[in-house]
Amino acid sequence: MDVLPEVRVALEQNRAVVALESTIISHGMPYPANVECAKRCEEIIREAGAIPATVAILGGRIKIGLSGEQIEHLAKSKEVVKCSRRDLAYILASKMDGAATVAATMIMASLADIRFFATGGVGGVHRGAESSMDISADLTELQTTDVCVISAGVKSILDIGRTLEYLETLGVPAAAFGQDDFPAFYTRESGFKAPLRFDAPVEIAEMMRIKWELGIKGGAIIGNPIPAEYAMPKAEIDDAIDDAMLKASEMNITGKEITPFLLDAVSKLTDGRSLEANIRLVYNNSRLAAEIAVAYAALN
Repeated sequence: MDVLPEVRVALEQNRAVVALESTIISHGMPYPANVECAKRCEEIIREAGAIPATVAILGGRIKIGLSGEQIEHLAKSKEVVKCSRRDLAYILASKMDGAATVAATMIMASLADIRFFATGGVGGVHRGAESSMDISADLTELQTTDVCVISAGVKSILDIGRTLEYLETLGVPAAAFGQDDFPAFYTRESGFKAPLRFDAPVEIAEMMRIKWELGIKGGAIIGNPIPAEYAMPKAEIDDAIDDAMLKASEMNITGKEITPFLLDAVSKLTDGRSLEANIRLVYNNSRLAAEIAVAYAALN
């Protein structure tokens, strides 16, 4: 495992560090928007007083923190494998390049003792999972790995109600920030009330400090709603998702290919407006994650 010197020093000094995933660079956005988004997220985290650590696998080595050149490589290369928990050992053994999903980022961040992680949306229970059994490994990772994930809720393409039920079964705290409704990625409201609500970063930091001091394994998901000025109308995004889901079914797209396909299809159906929303919510999550990490460092 290679830790960027800036990140290593911050960890040694018990300063705030925030992990960032790399799948959003390689599979989540087109070039050059992916590079611009990745670099701006790092800037936002620094502006809020923390150190960013984008996580990936390059040449069979875990990378905690990436250089600008490495981010460009992930953004342009067609050989980067989407990497979740089940893929980690294989990609490392095969000396491949891997872009980390939420689950894989949590694992690698935890190995480096990074406790907070900003992303776009967490995976969850897919629509129709009662027959397909398609449930993201992100959820079980939240049960077992000590990393708090700040996202815009779970992706709108998922079954949000069943996802919240499954998180409850796993004992994972699921909270909304600044509102009662659990956010739904492109939209601020999902129609489902969040089990928990927080209105200040220090409140989240205190919950995580106590949770981990009690020896309760696992993380939490903090649903941070997209800023109102960038949110999309719920009816419009629901229609676009329904159309994208139908196309995916007709093309028999399943497994780890389904999420990138749906996000791309929704972007095209909304004339790119969903991509802009995606970028803005990631910026928003990066800022909140840094504020929580700074508060947590102060408490410790």
